[in-house]
Amino acid sequence: MQQQRKTIALLIFLVIVWGINWPLSKIALHYAPPLLFAGIRTVIAGVILIAAALPKLKELQFKRLWPVYLVSAFLSIVFYYGFQTIGLQYVPSGLFSAIVFLQPVLLGIFAWLWLGESMYGLKLSGLVLGFLGVASLSIGGFTGSISVQGIVLALASALSWAFATVYTKRNAARVDMLWMTAMQIMIGGLVLLGAGSVTESWADITWNTAFIVNTLFISVFVIALGWMVYFSLIKEGEAGKVGSFTFLIPLISIGSSVVLLHERITLNLVVGLLLIVGSIVLVNLKQKRQHRPLKGQ
Repeated sequence: MQQQRKTIALLIFLVIVWGINWPLSKIALHYAPPLLFAGIRTVIAGVILIAAALPKLKELQFKRLWPVYLVSAFLSIVFYYGFQTIGLQYVPSGLFSAIVFLQPVLLGIFAWLWLGESMYGLKLSGLVLGFLGVASLSIGGFTGSISVQGIVLALASALSWAFATVYTKRNAARVDMLWMTAMQIMIGGLVLLGAGSVTESWADITWNTAFIVNTLFISVFVIALGWMVYFSLIKEGEAGKVGSFTFLIPLISIGSSVVLLHERITLNLVVGLLLIVGSIVLVNLKQKRQHRPLKGQ
């Protein structure tokens, strides 16, 4: 019972911090260029995670595993946070997060193609719903009320996260997951910080209370502790629960964006969100009866 309460508490923590991350990031972007902001927050998180991983230094094996860390850093951090931070400037944070959390849907396709996981009717229905949801959300972009660039960058974020998850799963047996997380965040953060230093100006950062507090909160709770909790739950056999709970994150993001940023809720947004939530729920549902795999397995 105590372990179950701990698991529920960790899941609630993860869903809340990953949900409010989106409006908080949008607020921070009022005070800093996107790449520098992305680099600062991930480097701070990387330092925290490396400090946590130091007792297991022997398991780092950097000389042998640096290619794995590097590829993972680009997929999980450079591309994911890079597309995310730039894209948040073009569309509402709630809308952006809803599209990004199509990642479990995309992951379902990639896992079927490259990891040999099953594909069946319920999951396929969820994938179709997901694409319909994105189409509904994108209508505003084609009519000019929502930036098409923002939609594309949100999809790119979801794709990079899905590719990163598949890559991590394929290499999970070779690496220590805490070191994998720490190295990909630190390497990715340094790349983003370097790119921002070349293309943006540090003088454009407004070091006020709002920026500092938001950046520290995101660095510590969203990135460092968020990923540590995520992998802790997976290690304890709770990956399925984590996956099934992710559909709540866009809803929390939408709600907090309405409260903190006064973002508008439109009919297209509601329809798209409902379709995406339905999609992610169907993809994560496990059938009680034995399903018949689709062709291609």
